[in-house]
Amino acid sequence: HCGFCLQACPTYLETGLETESPRGRIALMKAVNEGRVGATQSVVKHWDLCIQCRACEVACPSGVPYGRLIGATMSQVESKRELGMFGAVASDIALRRLAPNQGRLELLAGAARVYQRSGLQSVVRGSGLLKRLSPSLDHMERSLPDVPATKFKARDQVVKPRDERRARVALLSGCVMPLVNGPEMNAVVRILTRNGVEVVVPKDQACCGAINSHAGDLATTRDLARRNVDAFLSTGADAIVVASAGCGARMKEYDHLLVDDPEYRDKAAQLSAMVKDIHEYLVELPFEPPEGELNYRVTYQDPCHLANAQRITAPPRQILRSIPGVELVELSNAAVCCGAGGTYTITEREFSLRVLDSKMKAVKSTDADVVATANPGCLLQLKLGAQRDGLPVQVKYVTDLLDESYRKRP
Repeated sequence: HCGFCLQACPTYLETGLETESPRGRIALMKAVNEGRVGATQSVVKHWDLCIQCRACEVACPSGVPYGRLIGATMSQVESKRELGMFGAVASDIALRRLAPNQGRLELLAGAARVYQRSGLQSVVRGSGLLKRLSPSLDHMERSLPDVPATKFKARDQVVKPRDERRARVALLSGCVMPLVNGPEMNAVVRILTRNGVEVVVPKDQACCGAINSHAGDLATTRDLARRNVDAFLSTGADAIVVASAGCGARMKEYDHLLVDDPEYRDKAAQLSAMVKDIHEYLVELPFEPPEGELNYRVTYQDPCHLANAQRITAPPRQILRSIPGVELVELSNAAVCCGAGGTYTITEREFSLRVLDSKMKAVKSTDADVVATANPGCLLQLKLGAQRDGLPVQVKYVTDLLDESYRKRP
């Protein structure tokens, strides 16, 4: 009951309401479990407004596992949530038919690219039609990531290191990153192979399940976890490297997710112990210091699932400081969520933008040329904020900057 979590919680900071704090949400969980309060829509809404950033876990001196508590709660109320016919169908399509199926995601990405490159997107935005019809739909359209022509080239392959092999890793390509971050994923492979690491990209890997678990769909999350356990443990890799903070956090907790599965419990624990965030792995390797000068003023946004769920804050900064010409300027609220939170930008648009407002004010005050981060959701959210506010700032992954420096001095 100490309340240390309050000042760490982005929704509490925005509202000042106890019910929008970790302490208040846990109190509601307890009240519902004890039968003192019903799981009404108004109660569920307080849980839905949680971004699941897990900053409260870092602040909590008692080590309360809030992430697991909110995850279990979201799973219990998933079937009770009143989404309406359209919402229920959209949720089912997104969580159970798209995210677990890479082929369908590729078709969707292809359609999005045609929409963006044909000029239709410019017409739709210029007309203002979507904004008049539905601000939420307009926000979703403007949040649509640019689909690049360059795809992730290493899928289903083994990529040999440039020089003598120092290690062999299996790389999570994920569900979304190969489609919207193809060039960035190729950069990750270049970085690893330059540093003597052989990269295996398992063919049968699946989505990590983070989006599903955020929404309370733990059944699908467990199915995806089992697929990944089978795919990754068969590679003979020394480690499993993940370039997305949210995916890495989910996979590091497969041991807890499958603890009640007698067939997969031990294998899941083995996999979780092998998972390494890309920045964590490079620093431990250690990586070759880059020599190409970039001359950027850079600020860094800590992804919540890297800083809070994985407790990794120093390695990305260490990599940035190693790049010649990079001036790293700390963001005043770097440890506070940007408001992305998986599908939160869609399901809780208004609150997501309120949290983003505070973040972009801090970004503007740094006078940075580049905002660096380490998670696709954060990247998209920060790009949206920079575009909306007209800030002349690029948004990039830390690994993009390292790769850029390497390529200047091959």
